[in-house]
Amino acid sequence: MSNLSPETIESLKETLKQEGYKLTPQRRAILNGIIKSEGSHLTAEELYDLVKSDCPEIGLATVYRTIQLLEEMNVIRKLDLDDGCSRYELIHEDENHQHHHLICNRCGKVLEVQGDLLDELEAIVEKKYNFKVEDHSLKFYGVCDKCLDK
Repeated sequence: MSNLSPETIESLKETLKQEGYKLTPQRRAILNGIIKSEGSHLTAEELYDLVKSDCPEIGLATVYRTIQLLEEMNVIRKLDLDDGCSRYELIHEDENHQHHHLICNRCGKVLEVQGDLLDELEAIVEKKYNFKVEDHSLKFYGVCDKCLDK
């Protein structure tokens, strides 16, 4: 059973086809895993563990190759949350920039900040430095509500 909408599947199939690839059952399982775990910022190994239950024949190398392919196609992006791991998240078509993250220094929990709060600052930077900003990344480090309550 697929978690991808028919429109998303068709769009991905078309994009893959244009690039000379097929949406194989393994690639579909990996995409479903990324979608199912949205907001979890999984590593390739964590994604492999998640997908393996639905697709036992899949190999870790296939997960790595598919992640690389999806990244090249701008379906997902690599995140660096300063924990020494490469993590991945979906790119939403309506996002102009990466969304921002709150990272708990105690438990490592990562929360996504909804909405881009830097539009005004970005305009100031562009004007002051005559620099066209194409993207930005912002991370806040602190203590989450659960850790504060302890």
